[in-house]
Amino acid sequence: MTAPVEPDITEQSDEILSRYSGESGDLIPILQEAQERFGYLPQEVMQRFAKFLRLPESTVYGVSTFYAQFKFAPTGKRLVKVCRGTACHVRGGARILREVEKRLGIKPGETTEDFEYTLETVACIGACALAPTMVMDKETHGQMTTKKVVEIFSDRGKKE
Repeated sequence: MTAPVEPDITEQSDEILSRYSGESGDLIPILQEAQERFGYLPQEVMQRFAKFLRLPESTVYGVSTFYAQFKFAPTGKRLVKVCRGTACHVRGGARILREVEKRLGIKPGETTEDFEYTLETVACIGACALAPTMVMDKETHGQMTTKKVVEIFSDRGKKE
């Protein structure tokens, strides 16, 4: 049995689908558009996409779980990614992560209670020359220090 779908989500997902032909090759662009629109992929939306594309729900789920860009729970308005790659690690990336955790009061994979921030770690941001690095709202912050973390999150107050 399927959970009832909120009208707004139904309308928005139908709007997304209206731009596609229903070919299975449309799946990833549809998922990307839904991720951008909703901030995550609600289960009922993925079920609608499967029906539209004439694919098993397991296929839609399998594709969506393969790519790290897709989320399955609501995330914060602001996405913070801290690099844990080799260059960042040897230049103090773990200290940066600990300070971000302290400032936000959350661990990687979690979202603040006010849904303002979601914290993630990534294998590599791709800006090794700027290590250690952090990305927030698609803006790369390089040569991070704990002092820079404090400045960036100064409006959050210190979490103990």
